Amino acid sequence: MKILIELEDLSYTYPNASEPSLKNINLSLEKGKFVALLGSTGAGKTTLSLCLTGLIPQLLEGKLSGRVRVAGKDVGKNAVQTLAKVLGLVLQDPETQIIGRSVEEDTAFGPRNFLVPAKEIEQRIDQSLATVRLTGYNQRLTEELSGGEKQRLAIAGVLAMEPEILVLDEPTSELDPLGRSEIYDTLTDLRRKKNLTILLVDHSTEELMDKVDEVVVLNQGELVWRGIPSDLLRNLPLLRRWGIKPLPVSEVGWEFYEKGWISLAEIPLDISSAESLIRGLLPLYGNRPGHPLDGVKYLGKSHNQVQQHGENLRSKREPNHSEKVLAVEIKDLTYQYNSGKSALRGINLTINSGEFLALIGQNGAGKTTLAKHFNGLLQPTSGEVIIEGMNTLRVDTSELAKTVGYVFQNPDHQIFSATVEKELEFGLKNAGYRGSEMKNRVAEVLEYTGLEPYRSVHPFSLGKGERQVIAVASILVLKPKLLIIDEPTTGSDWTGVQTMMALIEKLHSAGTTIIMISHDMDLVAQYAKRVIVMKDGEITLDGTPQEIFSNEEVLRESFLAAPQLCKLSLQLKDVLGPQFFVKASEFLGMFESGEQRGC
Repeated sequence: MKILIELEDLSYTYPNASEPSLKNINLSLEKGKFVALLGSTGAGKTTLSLCLTGLIPQLLEGKLSGRVRVAGKDVGKNAVQTLAKVLGLVLQDPETQIIGRSVEEDTAFGPRNFLVPAKEIEQRIDQSLATVRLTGYNQRLTEELSGGEKQRLAIAGVLAMEPEILVLDEPTSELDPLGRSEIYDTLTDLRRKKNLTILLVDHSTEELMDKVDEVVVLNQGELVWRGIPSDLLRNLPLLRRWGIKPLPVSEVGWEFYEKGWISLAEIPLDISSAESLIRGLLPLYGNRPGHPLDGVKYLGKSHNQVQQHGENLRSKREPNHSEKVLAVEIKDLTYQYNSGKSALRGINLTINSGEFLALIGQNGAGKTTLAKHFNGLLQPTSGEVIIEGMNTLRVDTSELAKTVGYVFQNPDHQIFSATVEKELEFGLKNAGYRGSEMKNRVAEVLEYTGLEPYRSVHPFSLGKGERQVIAVASILVLKPKLLIIDEPTTGSDWTGVQTMMALIEKLHSAGTTIIMISHDMDLVAQYAKRVIVMKDGEITLDGTPQEIFSNEEVLRESFLAAPQLCKLSLQLKDVLGPQFFVKASEFLGMFESGEQRGC
C-alpha cells in the first residue's frame, strides 16, 4: 500500500520555547486510511498538522529536525502552495481561514487559485456547500454566520479544492450534534468514494470510533500510543492520563469492571452493548426483584431508595428560588440583521435569579444572537429585554456590564493584556476601580479560579483551557449577577472541560445566574437545571434536561441528539421507572453490592 504521509524522527521547537513541542515522532499513513490523532491540549497535535502543510518551517520559524514527506514530496523542499494541491488543512479556528465576503466567494477561493475552470468551480461550490449543510447560503455574508456555520464553511472551502489528503484540526468543535455526525459521515463517504487519506485531530471520541481505522495519541510532544480504537477506549486510566474524554457508556462499564463483575473486553462501546450488559448483570448483582415503581417492575433498588436517590439528585441540581427575582424578562423580541435576515422571532422568556440555564440548538438557531441582547451588544428590532429590572434600550452597555458578564465563544477575542493580572485589572479600571479595592478584587479572583500561579504570565503563553479560565476570571472581577458563557469548553481537552465546569458550578452554587450556550449535550444534561431549545430564531422547547432529552422528535427536528447516558436511560425505562441518569456512577446505584446471587 502506498505511503502518503511519512514522518521520520520529527522534532520541533517553537522560537523562544524552552521545550520542544514534538519529540522524535515516527509515523506513516497509508493511502486511503482514516486516522484519528488524539491528545490533551498542548500535546503537539496542531503543531504536527502544521508540519504536514509546510507552514512549519517555511512560515513559522523555530528549530526543526527529522524529515516530513507528503505524497512523496519533501515538505522542506516544496512550496506551501505546491503542497496545498495534495493536502488540505482545516484549522481549529475557522475565522483564521475565511477570507471571502460571501459564502460563495470564500468557497471558490481555493479552486480559483488553482485555475480550475469557472463552470467546474460552480459545481464544486454547490457540492461542497451541500456536503456541509450550507445549501442556499451562497450569497450570505460570512460576517453574519454563526460560529458553527463558519466552521462548516471552512470545511467546504477545503473540500472544494479536492485534495488527496485531508488534515482536519478539530473541525467539528463548534457544530451541533447532528452536524458533527454529518461531517464524520461525509468524511467516511469521501474516503470511500475517492480513496482519501484523512488525519483528524480531535478531543472527542464518541462519533469517531466506528469510522476510523486507527488512533494515534500524542502526549507532551511524544507519540505514546497507536492502535485500534476499541483497545484504547476500554483503557480508561490511559484516557484520563492523556486528557481524552472516555465514552460515557464505557465509564458505566468501567464501574462494573472495577467491581470485578466483567472483563476488560466486556466494557461496552455503544448503547446497545451497555443495555445488554446491565440487563445481564441485574439478576446477578442487583437487589431483590419485584419491587413496584409506579407500576413498573424494578430490578434494582427498592422504591423508597430510588425515590430518595432521585430527591437527592434534584436537590443538588435545583436552584433556590425563594426570592423569585427575575434576572431576565423578554417580551415579544424580534431581531433582524442589516441584510434583512430575521434572526429572532417572537421570543418570550423569563429567567429567575440563581438559575442554571442552557441554550441549545443547531448552528444558526439564534442562541448567541439572543444572548447578546442580555448585555446590550445587540438591540431589539422590536420588543423588550429587561435585565435585573433594567430595560436594555434605556441603559448604557457599560452599565449593563456591571450586572451581566459575557464570556465569548473564542476566549482569544477578549484577551489582549500582557499579563493575567493586567487582563483582570482592565475591566475594573474601565468601571472606575483603583488602588487597593482593585488589587483586592484581582487577588480574590486569581485565588478563586486557580490562576494565582499565572499572575505575571502572558495569557497567550498558556493553553486554550487556561485562556478560557482567564476570560471567565476577567468577567468575575466585576462581580456580575448574571454570567453568559458561550461554548465554554470548545477546543478544550477533557481535563480542561472538567476544570471549567467545576468553576461554573462553583459560581452557580454561590448564587450567580448562569446561562450556558453549548453543543455538548453531556455537559448540558449533567449541569443545567433548565434547558431551552431554539430553532430558526424561535424557542421550540423549554424544560428540565429529562423532559428535553426524552423528546426525541423535537431533538431530531432541531438537529440535536440526546447524550449517550440519556439514551441508555430511555432504553432501560422498564427497569429505571421515572429515573433518568446522566452520570456513569448513577447506574452503579442500581446494584446494592458486589455479591453474586444465584443458586
